[in-house]
Amino acid sequence: MIILVRHGRTEANHRGLLLGRADPRLDETGIVQVAALADYLAQELIGRKINAVVTSPLLRTQETAAAIGQALAVTPEVDERLIEMNYGEWDQLPVDEIAPEVWKQWRVDPDFSPPGGESLAQVQIRVGQCLDDLVRRAHSPDPDSPGGVVVAVSHTSPIKAALVWALRGSPELAWRFRLSVASITEITLGPFGPVVTRFNETVTPSVG
Repeated sequence: MIILVRHGRTEANHRGLLLGRADPRLDETGIVQVAALADYLAQELIGRKINAVVTSPLLRTQETAAAIGQALAVTPEVDERLIEMNYGEWDQLPVDEIAPEVWKQWRVDPDFSPPGGESLAQVQIRVGQCLDDLVRRAHSPDPDSPGGVVVAVSHTSPIKAALVWALRGSPELAWRFRLSVASITEITLGPFGPVVTRFNETVTPSVG
């Protein structure tokens, strides 16, 4: 099983900015979110074998992974392939500053990329290669064993690409998904291939 976690909130997320390779930390809300998420996963995965916690190299994901790793007693590992899409010159721009005709082209052309940035097709290739490796890490050779769990902490675009990988779709299918910060998406490894068994689940932090 692969559990995909989107990082907690940053100030840039809160302001509605495109956030790619820029590297802000979690804001106060994000810290609370990931603490609640880590506790939730620790309770849910009691008795399961945690094969790995892997993370994008950016601060917001590393901070999220650190909380999860502490809760699961696993040291997170960095995998560069889980990094967010490169938005190039558009990084940290307000979403509404991108012209409607550009959004339209972006949605239908998987090879379209922002100036100096990365296309959906490029994201799909690197994330697909990463998921192929994570499957091997989660797989158990024993047919009577449920196998292990790999937790992958990443960003919106790579997690959408992971869903496309599981569904065997084309890269532009990513536009059909919406992901919340500090959310959980799960891919289970069945006998006929990957199955999406949970999508965009969030945990409400306790108050008090």
